[in-house]
Amino acid sequence: MARAGLSADRLAAAAADLADEVGFDNVSLSALARHFGVKDASLYSHVRNLRDLRTRVALLAGGEMIDRIAAAVAGRAGKDALAAFADAYREYALQHPGRYAATQIRVDQALVADSPAMRRTAEITYGVLRAYDLEEPDLTDAVRLLRSTFHGYCALESTGAFGAARDVRQSWERAVEALHVALVNWPRSEQARRPPQLSP
Repeated sequence: MARAGLSADRLAAAAADLADEVGFDNVSLSALARHFGVKDASLYSHVRNLRDLRTRVALLAGGEMIDRIAAAVAGRAGKDALAAFADAYREYALQHPGRYAATQIRVDQALVADSPAMRRTAEITYGVLRAYDLEEPDLTDAVRLLRSTFHGYCALESTGAFGAARDVRQSWERAVEALHVALVNWPRSEQARRPPQLSP
């Protein structure tokens, strides 16, 4: 019998909070059950297994993150939109390390296609890049460049890996400026246009 008050959404939210505290990789059904004062078996009325729980956290965090990014880029275009997107991305990654780690896992494409948050992520990301007059397959290539740059920088910053005296924020701003220059001068592909992918 399902415990009153528990639901899949409530479990995902609690797991997201736990991920920020102890790390996404350390989130388990047992730890979540202890948080609610119930037995592990009680959770299976709401989530199928640990993978299902982590997927729910990923979708929850992805929605939160794109909400922040959408608010940041609203009314902006070109370099201003790119900088706003980048700053909102970095802020979320540093403020919510566990949630952010969840957004990096590979989610089943059927779930991605059914998720309004994931569709919105694709729309906003590609919308920012279309200001640079990019079309497929250049759009997907550019999204992959941005994602790898943002993720790599945030991952290194979060572990204190940047040891030089140079201010980390100033280096971040210069990196975003460099990405803007790269997008403006993007080497155009001669390949045939194809539909954009939701998860480059």
